[in-house]
Amino acid sequence: MSEKEKKTDRRIIRSKIALREALLSLMAQKPFTSISITEIVECANYNRGTFYANYESKEALLDEITSELIHKLLQSFRAPYEHVEVFRIDELPANSVMIFEHIFEHAALYTVLLQSDVLPNLREKMFTALKQISQEELLYSDNGIDRELLSIYAIHALVGLVFHWIESGFKHSSSYMQDQLVKIINWRPTVARTVVIRGTDA
Repeated sequence: MSEKEKKTDRRIIRSKIALREALLSLMAQKPFTSISITEIVECANYNRGTFYANYESKEALLDEITSELIHKLLQSFRAPYEHVEVFRIDELPANSVMIFEHIFEHAALYTVLLQSDVLPNLREKMFTALKQISQEELLYSDNGIDRELLSIYAIHALVGLVFHWIESGFKHSSSYMQDQLVKIINWRPTVARTVVIRGTDA
C-alpha cells in the first residue's frame, strides 16, 4: 500500500470515528428519529459530502455501530467454549464468562443505546444473534426438551439479566455478575417453601 493510500485510509477511519461519536452524542440528548444528517456532520465538524462518502443514511451509520457491538458481544459469549470440544457447564469457572466484561468495557455505548428509541431494535438484534449461535454451536444430549424453546428461554434470561445490570447503572461489578450467572445456571431447586397469605373465613 502506498503512502497516499495509507493517508486516505487514516482519513476515512478518522471521519468514521468522528461521525459515530457525533451520532452517539446526539442520541444521548434526543431521539434517533429526530436527529438529522446535518446535525451529525455539524457535531462531527465535517460536511455532508464526507458523510455520504461513508454512509448512505443515518440508519446505515447506526447499523454499523450496533453490528460491530453485537459482533464483540458474540465473541464474549463464545469465550468459555470456543477452544474446547466438550463444554462442561457444571464446571464453568466464573472468570471464563466474558460477556459482562464486554458490556462494562462498552458501558457508555450500551447506556446511550439503552436510553434511546432504538432500544427495541437493539434488543431484538442481540437476542436473534445469541439465539442463533447458541443453537448452532452448542449441542446438547437429547433430554426431551425442544431445543429452540430451550434456547429462547435461556437467551431471554441472559439478555434480561444484562439489561437489568445496565439499567441499574452497573450496580454490581462485572466479576460479581459473572459469579452470580454461573450460580444461577447451576442452581437446580427441587423444593421451595411457600409463603402465602391466607384469608380467614368469616
